[in-house]
Amino acid sequence: MKKILVANRGEIAIRVMRSAKKMGIKTVAVYSDVDRNAPHVRFADEAVHVGPSPSSESYLMMDNILKAAKDTGADGIHPGYGFLSENAIFANMVTDAGIKFIGPKPYAIEVMGSKLAAKDAVKDYNIPMVPGIDKAIEDVQKAIKIAEGIGFPILIKASAGGGGKGMRIVNNSEELPEQMARAISEAKSAFGDGSVFIEKYVSSPRHIEIQVLADSHGNVVHLFERDCSVQRRHQKVIEEAPSAVLTPKIRMAMGDAAVKVAKACDYEGAGTVEFLLDDQMNFYFLEMNTRLQVEHPVSEMITGIDLVEQQIKVARGEQLEFTQDDLSITGHAMELRIYAEDPLNGFLPSIGTLERYSRPSGEGIRLDDGYEEGMDIPIFYDPMIAKLITYGSSRLDAINKMKDAISQFRIKGIETTLPFGEFVFDHEAFVSGQFDTHFVKNYFTPETYHQSSSKERKIAAVLAVKNYIKEVGKVNKIAHPSDAWSANKK
Repeated sequence: MKKILVANRGEIAIRVMRSAKKMGIKTVAVYSDVDRNAPHVRFADEAVHVGPSPSSESYLMMDNILKAAKDTGADGIHPGYGFLSENAIFANMVTDAGIKFIGPKPYAIEVMGSKLAAKDAVKDYNIPMVPGIDKAIEDVQKAIKIAEGIGFPILIKASAGGGGKGMRIVNNSEELPEQMARAISEAKSAFGDGSVFIEKYVSSPRHIEIQVLADSHGNVVHLFERDCSVQRRHQKVIEEAPSAVLTPKIRMAMGDAAVKVAKACDYEGAGTVEFLLDDQMNFYFLEMNTRLQVEHPVSEMITGIDLVEQQIKVARGEQLEFTQDDLSITGHAMELRIYAEDPLNGFLPSIGTLERYSRPSGEGIRLDDGYEEGMDIPIFYDPMIAKLITYGSSRLDAINKMKDAISQFRIKGIETTLPFGEFVFDHEAFVSGQFDTHFVKNYFTPETYHQSSSKERKIAAVLAVKNYIKEVGKVNKIAHPSDAWSANKK
């Protein structure tokens, strides 16, 4: 594989290109009208225009992407995440064109793309499931009978869903007809598939996922877990690895289950198996994401494995160079997704110009980003600006480095989730590890943020005066490296 087209934009496009270049592989970027001068375009060896600014007319145009690959002589296509990364039709088109799709086989994408099909695929592997049904249901009366058998509250979920769409919590049989109709309607609108099913609602869960890696020779390993419980609107904002609550025994059991899920769909490449962990430390299979995850850096930091490099090697037909016994957890990593959103106004999108964009730097700090000062945040795509990752020798060390990195980061012109991250990494529930997916609902409001911020400012002022008295006469300079992506893990 000598040339790879990256069918994506922003930070993930640059992230993939870094590993490709490290391996001596040429890269091709694709771009829409609004991204003509974007960093990922300049970072690549070549770039091809694929359409107007809306993703439906550019990054989702399969024929245009494939033509760009053929015209530039690319022998591999990496889809990143989002866009076409979990599109089995696109994977088939790429393969049929004689180009390597750097991801799993279309069969695995198709099976795991449906929650119901995924449940069916793994049912013979003795993998724990949330109590419920594994078939689509439309009959309301039958649904009520099933729900009463499971016990309320229950969760209605879209089979093809994600991001909280087509999902409804139901507390009693009277609510069920209306909530079921809404879930079906939303699923049809969002995914073109109105299939829904019912399962027991786990009231205080943690969202734990296991990173897996598989080659085409039957070798499958897991790279331990990530805790992705801090979410807003059912979407992740903060992730860490490893989890603060898993015991070695549970970690091993979840890892074994994830490997079985990968084997159940003949998986190849990097993928993620997601689980719910209840307050009694029981875990249940949720789904499998058949692509590279946004939060993959925290797994890379604690294992020393470059997941994109491994994806490329697997796509080239190479065997994994390590076994499960070769892998271990070293240190702790945190990730904060920096979105162009206003956390003090319901996390609503904040569109504008990056009037100031000054990156943090330092030992154990990694930044994956795709924007520069002066750029506009376009309305056409996901509002994530960057991913801030820190690595430390312990969980507390990683948290402290994250707090330092957040304090260094300067973004002006738009609102971002940096204040939310500041709140979380200071909060007792997070620091103690005693939190679940309801963290935002339970703890975060504009009022609690301002109370916390006021308290922190007072403490910071006292510490600043003490430090000034102690260090008077000294001048500390902060280095600004030209490449903030790689973290020093000393």
